[in-house]
Amino acid sequence: MSRIKVIDSHTEGEPTRLVLDGVPSLGDGPIASRVQKFRENFEDWFAPLLREPRAYEAMVGAWVGEPTAPGAIKDVIFFNPAGPLGMCGHGTIGLVASLAFLGEIEPGQYKINTPVGVVSAELLDVNTVRIQNVPSYLKAQDVAVDVPNYGPVVGDIAYGGNWFYLAYDPHVIPGEATLEEMTRYSWAIRRALNQNGYPEIDHVELFGAPTLPNAQSKNFVLCPSGEYDRSPCGTGTSAKLASLFSRGKLAAGQDYVQESVIGTSFTGSVVDLGDGKVRPTIQGQAYVTGISELIFDPADSLCRGIQL
Repeated sequence: MSRIKVIDSHTEGEPTRLVLDGVPSLGDGPIASRVQKFRENFEDWFAPLLREPRAYEAMVGAWVGEPTAPGAIKDVIFFNPAGPLGMCGHGTIGLVASLAFLGEIEPGQYKINTPVGVVSAELLDVNTVRIQNVPSYLKAQDVAVDVPNYGPVVGDIAYGGNWFYLAYDPHVIPGEATLEEMTRYSWAIRRALNQNGYPEIDHVELFGAPTLPNAQSKNFVLCPSGEYDRSPCGTGTSAKLASLFSRGKLAAGQDYVQESVIGTSFTGSVVDLGDGKVRPTIQGQAYVTGISELIFDPADSLCRGIQL
């Protein structure tokens, strides 16, 4: 029988589950080797943490270890039920707020090492965190794809720590359509992209008019697992900021408020790094929702979670 201790939080509605104890060691090598060991242990140890009956598909997990990058306080591997992520913006905010709740850090600036590079995080108070993400950029502008049963859609392909297709003028619009309609449409877009030369795209982001008075747009984000992001998505907002900057629609240092599909928001801005890249800053709030010990009994037929 295995017991795994976790602390749960939500960042603007999107959950993060930080693993505290009980999983196999990933070694003390560089983070790339830790990711490889993580993949080897994923199905047995990490995926069940995010599956029913202990969790649900929208949850993102975070494994942390001693830092292997100069100046960092932690190595972190974020993951969802589909596997490890390069980076997770809402997860970084949730991680920092959880470490503060546990008394491990105080307000101040910190560096966290992720599989795609070191990110900076500033704990402003116990719930408010501002992160500086990895360099982000627009890869391709106005990419048209014919989506079966919907017709053509045009969007940008951008990187913000993960790969995104940004549909600025979708057929199914956040704020007007149901969650089921947006999910179905986003899945259709992703399949069409993957089948037509863009296998790296595993997130799709739809945009519509905001409902918050201080926001510039409302989004819907389809995650790799097929769930939607309850938050505005940190890496997705980073990708969008990179796209807007490259299009000349956002100035360096200019605040941009991205509203989520549930009505929460992130505030972002960028620093111009040159060569078409920017470093996004994303600010949001996270709250701890619980600390628990998960029990995995081999006699339980659903010990490793429900898989359909």
